[in-house]
Amino acid sequence: MATWFATTASLGAIQARWSLSPFQQALLTSSVQAGFVVGTLASALLSLVDRADLRRLFSTSAFVAAVANAAILLFDPPDPAVPVLRFISGMCMAGVYPVGMKLVATWAEGDLGLLIGVLVAALTLGSASPHAIAAIGGFDWRVPVAGAAASALTAAILIRYAKIGPHLAKAPPLELTNALEAFRRPALRLANFGYFGHSWELYAMWTWIGPYLAASFSARYGNAPPFDSRLATFAVVGIGALGALLGGYAADRLGRTLVTAAAMAVSGTCAIAIGFLFAGPAWLVMGVAFVWGTSVIADSAQFSAAVSELSERTLIGTMLTVQTCMGFLITLLSIHVLPYAMRFLTWRYAFCVAAVAPFLGVVAMLRLRARPEAQAMAGGRR
Repeated sequence: MATWFATTASLGAIQARWSLSPFQQALLTSSVQAGFVVGTLASALLSLVDRADLRRLFSTSAFVAAVANAAILLFDPPDPAVPVLRFISGMCMAGVYPVGMKLVATWAEGDLGLLIGVLVAALTLGSASPHAIAAIGGFDWRVPVAGAAASALTAAILIRYAKIGPHLAKAPPLELTNALEAFRRPALRLANFGYFGHSWELYAMWTWIGPYLAASFSARYGNAPPFDSRLATFAVVGIGALGALLGGYAADRLGRTLVTAAAMAVSGTCAIAIGFLFAGPAWLVMGVAFVWGTSVIADSAQFSAAVSELSERTLIGTMLTVQTCMGFLITLLSIHVLPYAMRFLTWRYAFCVAAVAPFLGVVAMLRLRARPEAQAMAGGRR
């Protein structure tokens, strides 16, 4: 997952040498989202995750992502080839993230929320890692890109040693209408609506929290900030791994809808609050940012766990793929909206745009909690 934010982490170094418009800046990340949407859409229509060999699909996808990411080093960041290669990387992630969730689900024994939480914690650390690599590598934009390519190549090798659990369902017949089950069934629809609210906020935050911290520290401290904004971004995004683990542990014991609704309420509040702290004391900004980084991802795995529990066993992979496809389609918009919100509303109010969706997600999850199908989640704990 390091390939996702490989160029985003280098944005400061890129802007120091090349002048990029807000659209071009957002495109460095949104092109990955677009590729992921196309890849997951094709996968969902073909029920690929439920029909293909999971390890081979994962390994091939990670290998191609590594090659595409390494090829970026042949071009300057403003070159049109870069978003094309980022798009290819995103398509390959459709063969990694949903596949990983399906693989984890084959091992679940009453702890599905925690197991997918572990996977999302790994996703979070992987997504955060380019920011740490950028700080270690200095001001060379190529270092995070090369590091991400190496990480993806390592993943392509390691996944071959993973084992498939005993709960792998029989592959369903190929029907293009299988993907529509995600919206035909009310309980699945509500779980997906909750995920959509979460997704709008999550990737807007992960993409733009780095520029926000850099601008906030600069406005307060000039050229002598107390923290390197790149390491601060790594810490804020990376702490989400703890949130994913705690969310998974709590959801298996307290209920999926309760944990997801609470997490979205907290993260939405942080999205509003952090703007008013712009240029404030670093310790206060980072304190709210850490709470936001923890809560914004704490619910992510639980939407996937809920869909796994509410779906027919033979279609779990397809339903997970549909969910992530639509969720990341929504992130395409939120990632591009934020820089314009920052320009016209300033950092003080920009993240308020990200805060609206999680509160709508809270409504969806509370409605799901009231439905009888919710008893199928978390051993009846909803």
